[in-house]
Amino acid sequence: MATTKKRARDREPELDPDVPAGMSVAMLQDLHLLTRDGQLNADARRKLKQIRHLVGLLRPALDDAFARAPADAAPGSEPPSVNEPLVVDCGAGKSYLGALIYELVLAPARRGSLLAIEARPELAEQAAARAARFGQERFRVATGAIAAAELPARPRVVTALHACDTATDDALALAIGANADHVAVVPCCQAEVARQLEAAGAEDEALATLHAHPLHRRELGSHLTNVVRALALQAHGYKVTVTELVGWEHSAKNELILGRRVNRFDAAARAKLRALLDRFHIEPAIVRELAARGLDPRAAPSA
Repeated sequence: MATTKKRARDREPELDPDVPAGMSVAMLQDLHLLTRDGQLNADARRKLKQIRHLVGLLRPALDDAFARAPADAAPGSEPPSVNEPLVVDCGAGKSYLGALIYELVLAPARRGSLLAIEARPELAEQAAARAARFGQERFRVATGAIAAAELPARPRVVTALHACDTATDDALALAIGANADHVAVVPCCQAEVARQLEAAGAEDEALATLHAHPLHRRELGSHLTNVVRALALQAHGYKVTVTELVGWEHSAKNELILGRRVNRFDAAARAKLRALLDRFHIEPAIVRELAARGLDPRAAPSA
């Protein structure tokens, strides 16, 4: 009897069912997503659910990225790089998303690389040290602003999970400027357009009513920001899907914008964008950033 009890105590703790199969338990503990006994607290469960779901939604894009960067070389051609395809995670923070993409997708494939861009040096250093500890040889970290990042190759997939305020716009501008095949962003808080609405007022009384109160102005500004972001992607030839990431009970910032490059540009989307900006007298960061790069989404496309 005593022996049976001892064996029960000595058994490995049973993992929480929400832990992804194939994911390193030690890494999840290092990320503080798992307790020492392999369980999830309420906050970690919400966070892990969001990240797992986003990785699942990114699967078609990642599969396409691998298909575009074949593992086998054609006869007489250069051997493919083990670093292809390149995935870029913008505003990476503690690199939760990057860690799961690497462990669940890139590591099993034994090819592909991930570049995490993070402005805060302490978080960038932690992510780089963690990647080294867990043998993630193709996980690199760039410290600094997204707009100033130097990419080692053309990215196939660009992501940004809850990059605050205009950092999401920097991620979108990076993806468009680098001609990424796929984009996936989950925007976080955003206040810039709300301030522009307040400053501009509105000639139309009905429009003015929409943002007369600060709360409504913030909500409308947030909605307009994401509509403009989607149109900017469409203007540059991306087929865009806007959907929920997870249930609203898990996150208040839950809007997912997915883009897949299918054309060089979309003239109709550019016309819609111009009309929207003129109607509300706004110029969000994504428009200014792209214009500064010579990629103004409002402009008529050149031949």
